[in-house]
Amino acid sequence: MNRSIWKGPFFNSSILKQKKSKTIKIWCRSSVIPSFLIGETVFVHNGREFKRIFINREKIGFKFGEFSMTRKYQKKIKVVKKISKIKK
Repeated sequence: MNRSIWKGPFFNSSILKQKKSKTIKIWCRSSVIPSFLIGETVFVHNGREFKRIFINREKIGFKFGEFSMTRKYQKKIKVVKKISKIKK
Protein backbone atom coordinates (compact mmCIF):
# COMPACT_ATOMS: atom_id res chain seq x y z
CA MET A 1 0.00 0.00 0.00
CA ASN A 2 1.34 3.41 -0.94
CA ARG A 3 1.86 6.35 1.37
CA SER A 4 -0.92 8.96 1.46
CA ILE A 5 -0.45 11.92 -0.85
CA TRP A 6 -1.37 14.46 1.81
CA LYS A 7 1.47 13.19 4.05
CA GLY A 8 4.11 13.67 1.37
CA PRO A 9 7.23 11.55 0.89
CA PHE A 10 9.02 10.15 3.94
CA PHE A 11 12.18 12.03 4.73
CA ASN A 12 14.42 11.50 7.76
CA SER A 13 15.26 14.78 9.49
CA SER A 14 18.79 13.68 10.40
CA ILE A 15 19.81 14.26 6.76
CA LEU A 16 19.14 17.97 7.18
CA LYS A 17 21.47 18.11 10.17
CA GLN A 18 24.24 16.32 8.27
CA LYS A 19 23.89 18.56 5.20
CA LYS A 20 26.26 21.04 6.84
CA SER A 21 28.98 18.44 7.36
CA LYS A 22 31.44 17.21 4.75
CA THR A 23 30.21 13.61 4.49
CA ILE A 24 26.57 12.61 4.64
CA LYS A 25 26.00 9.15 6.09
CA ILE A 26 22.50 7.72 5.80
CA TRP A 27 21.22 4.78 7.82
CA CYS A 28 17.55 5.20 6.90
CA ARG A 29 17.25 3.42 3.55
CA SER A 30 13.51 4.07 3.36
CA SER A 31 13.92 7.85 3.04
CA VAL A 32 13.14 9.46 -0.29
CA ILE A 33 16.03 11.23 -2.00
CA PRO A 34 15.35 15.01 -1.82
CA SER A 35 16.15 17.47 -4.58
CA PHE A 36 18.67 19.53 -2.59
CA LEU A 37 21.17 16.64 -2.72
CA ILE A 38 21.71 16.88 -6.49
CA GLY A 39 25.42 16.69 -7.23
CA GLU A 40 26.31 15.41 -3.76
CA THR A 41 27.94 12.12 -2.81
CA VAL A 42 26.28 10.34 0.09
CA PHE A 43 27.10 7.13 1.94
CA VAL A 44 24.19 4.71 2.44
CA HIS A 45 24.44 1.89 4.97
CA ASN A 46 23.56 -1.53 3.57
CA GLY A 47 23.70 -3.46 6.84
CA ARG A 48 27.42 -4.11 6.83
CA GLU A 49 29.18 -1.14 5.26
CA PHE A 50 28.53 2.23 3.68
CA LYS A 51 28.12 2.35 -0.10
CA ARG A 52 29.04 5.55 -1.93
CA ILE A 53 26.24 6.93 -4.12
CA PHE A 54 26.41 9.99 -6.35
CA ILE A 55 23.02 11.73 -6.51
CA ASN A 56 21.94 12.97 -9.93
CA ARG A 57 18.65 14.24 -11.28
CA GLU A 58 17.36 10.81 -12.28
CA LYS A 59 17.57 9.48 -8.71
CA ILE A 60 15.34 12.15 -7.16
CA GLY A 61 12.12 10.67 -5.77
CA PHE A 62 13.50 7.16 -5.37
CA LYS A 63 14.56 5.69 -2.02
CA PHE A 64 18.16 5.47 -0.84
CA GLY A 65 17.89 1.71 -0.35
CA GLU A 66 17.30 1.09 -4.05
CA PHE A 67 20.88 2.07 -4.88
CA SER A 68 22.81 0.20 -2.17
CA MET A 69 22.55 -3.53 -2.63
CA THR A 70 22.47 -5.65 0.51
CA ARG A 71 23.09 -9.02 -1.04
CA LYS A 72 26.21 -10.24 -2.69
CA TYR A 73 25.74 -11.52 -6.23
CA GLN A 74 27.52 -14.78 -6.82
CA LYS A 75 28.06 -16.03 -10.30
CA LYS A 76 26.43 -19.39 -10.75
CA ILE A 77 28.85 -21.99 -11.97
CA LYS A 78 27.40 -24.95 -13.72
CA VAL A 79 28.94 -28.10 -12.40
CA VAL A 80 29.29 -30.79 -15.00
CA LYS A 81 29.81 -34.27 -13.65
CA LYS A 82 31.56 -36.62 -15.96
CA ILE A 83 30.53 -40.19 -15.49
CA SER A 84 33.03 -42.58 -16.81
CA LYS A 85 31.77 -46.03 -17.50
CA ILE A 86 34.22 -48.81 -17.41
CA LYS A 87 33.58 -51.38 -20.08
CA LYS A 88 34.64 -54.89 -19.41
